[in-house]
Amino acid sequence: MGKKLDALLGRNNFRIDKFKPTVNLAISRLAVLKNQRNTRLRQGRSDVVQLLQLPDHHKRALLRVEHVIKEQNMVDVYDEIEGYLYLLIERIHLIAQERECPDELQEAASGILFAASRCGDFPEIQEIRAVLTSRFGKEFASRAIELRNNCKVDPKIVTKLSTRMPSLESRMKLLKEIASENNISLELEQVSSTKDEEQVTNEEKKNQHKYEKKEEDNEGKSDEFSDSFKDRKKYKDVADAAQAAFESAAYAADAARAAVELSRFQSHDPRDDDDDDGDNSSSPQPRKVVNEHDHSVKAVSPLEGEESSKNAEELEKARDFSNSNSDGDSVDQEIVLESNMQSTPFIDLEKMPFSVRTRRVQGY
Repeated sequence: MGKKLDALLGRNNFRIDKFKPTVNLAISRLAVLKNQRNTRLRQGRSDVVQLLQLPDHHKRALLRVEHVIKEQNMVDVYDEIEGYLYLLIERIHLIAQERECPDELQEAASGILFAASRCGDFPEIQEIRAVLTSRFGKEFASRAIELRNNCKVDPKIVTKLSTRMPSLESRMKLLKEIASENNISLELEQVSSTKDEEQVTNEEKKNQHKYEKKEEDNEGKSDEFSDSFKDRKKYKDVADAAQAAFESAAYAADAARAAVELSRFQSHDPRDDDDDDGDNSSSPQPRKVVNEHDHSVKAVSPLEGEESSKNAEELEKARDFSNSNSDGDSVDQEIVLESNMQSTPFIDLEKMPFSVRTRRVQGY
């Protein structure tokens, strides 16, 4: 069953006679790569010394130190990888026997897998990575490459293979070492320290200002939130809350209805009629005066405008008909004439009461 599972997972292709020469070839390649890096490292340090000897090139020396740090980190990584490769050769029979990575080889295998994903100029380590992945599984390899929990990768390798720019402290430290080795007084120390202090103070002020703004915003929001909760009424039970909701909905409906009526009433504002009368000053209109015995007339809502006009026409027809049939009884009218205004007859509602809603003419 174990052999079938290994065949399905691709773990049965491990051969010692092929893996051991690959590891030995990788160790030989590491020696070449280390020599190249050491040569670049020495050249970089000599460049830094030459820049420090010039009076106005200390800042350029600080920039050059960054490349020196990177070369030194790669040399250290190659040393770590070399130790891991020697450990694989010593435990090669254990790799062939175990289906999972042994505990004593987890750091070495994880470190090689992680370094292989960051070292593109090392072809042999890529072959070793493929063999370890097929032997211990893709999950083990992805956990080491992606730095998941319990990946067993040495933190030193992670920091030295990082693509981040070296910190100012590390660069200044190396620059001081190189300057002290060559008996050179470093003029950049005072300038950099003052600049660092200014940057720190400015950043602290900005952060403090942002923090104060956030606190003010949070306080305002919390006050509004607390006020909204204070305004809320506490209910005894669900029925009480439902009753309160029903009452508030009824109040809202009444308010909406009143708003609609007011808007319609304002659309028929009598001030417009007054303005029209002012514009038509050439044709003055008569003014009616109601007797003391007349009943109070209710204001008709704007919704009944059309019905009132029709009722007025029917009333006029009924009045003419009653006047023609009467035995000489005349309708009492009061006419008040103003200056430059024509007179119009006024209907005596006491003798001829009528109802606008029922559209009926009533008389004695």
